[in-house]
Parts: sequence; structure tokens; C-alpha cells
Amino acid sequence: LGWSERRATKAAQKLPAHYEKILDDAFLREAYVIRDYAIPAALRVNTDQTQLVYQQGSSSTWNERGAKQVATIGQEEKRAFTLVPSISASGVLLPIQSVFSGRTAASCPSPASNRYREAVELQYSMVPSLTATYWSNHDTMHLLVNLIIAPYFEAKKKELGLPPSQFSIWIIDCWSVHKSREFLDWMKVNHPTIIVLFVPGGCT
Repeated sequence: LGWSERRATKAAQKLPAHYEKILDDAFLREAYVIRDYAIPAALRVNTDQTQLVYQQGSSSTWNERGAKQVATIGQEEKRAFTLVPSISASGVLLPIQSVFSGRTAASCPSPASNRYREAVELQYSMVPSLTATYWSNHDTMHLLVNLIIAPYFEAKKKELGLPPSQFSIWIIDCWSVHKSREFLDWMKVNHPTIIVLFVPGGCT
């Protein structure tokens, strides 16, 4: 048939110009904050957000040899949820938040779901986005900070014998919600001891 195994075509993420300088600056900025505020590893947390597709498609298939455009099943699958893991620089995995598309708790996994009880015991947070998408937004980020990030920092301060006024570092992506004045102002008012730093855009 003249076929060969072919990979699906898609654009690769491009690094920003002078990305090495950008990363150096980010490193020095974090080092500066750590030094000036005496922040231990346990009080430095990095949070990520990733899309998890329910039915993952393959990136390769069989097609005519030399074909430039290759279609595969599942490449356009958009039914997914957002997983929001956080880990400290000391290696502690914080409870994970999952964001599901929908406006009520019915959008989240059923309590009858397999291993649901285990997830609850691990303090996993399963929340509806309250929108038509599964992406994190101001509401879900507020829940993340109030229910997971801030309680972790406060517990660690007590464990380390540090005062409530001790500063912490929270490193997050340059997502539009994260960078918004609304969210950053909310953080300053409600969690003034948490210093927000950003992973440079396009460098993850």
C-alpha cells in the first residue's frame, strides 16, 4: 500500500527569545526572596496545572508514505479536567485539586466512584469550575489557596517553630488568572505572607 508509520502533525512550543537570560533572572529573583525573607525549603511550593484528557489518543498511526497531514483518533478529544498538583521544595506533595467543567458538585466524580474514599482520605479537592470549561479560574484558585496552599504553610510554620508572620513562596505559571490584578490583590489582602513568584512564560 506504500504506507509507513507516521506521527500526527502539530506545532511545537517555541521558547521565548533570550530564554536563558529569562530563566537566570527568575532564578536570581527567587534566590533574592529566599535570602531576604529567610524562607526554608518547606515553605516554598510550586503549583502546576495540567489538562487530563479522559480518552487519550495516539500520536501516531499508519498512513501513506510521504503524507504531510496525518489525522489520528483522539487528537481533538477535548473532554477533560484540570489537575492542580503542588509540591514543596522539601519534597512534600500537597493535596491535589481537580477542576471539572460544570456548575454544581454533580459535575465532579460521584462518591460511589472507584477509590473515591481514598481520594477524600488523601484530602484531594474535587471542585466544579462553575463555568462551561474545566480550566482553573478565580473561584477555583481561591479554593486552592484557602483549602490547600495556606493551610499547608500555616501547619509547616508551627511544625518548624516559626511565627505566623513568616513569609512563604508560592511559584505558579503565567496563566492569565494568576497574573490578573484581581487575583494578586486578593492574595495581598487575604494571604499577605505568601509571596507569589511566576515561572517564566513559555519556559515550562
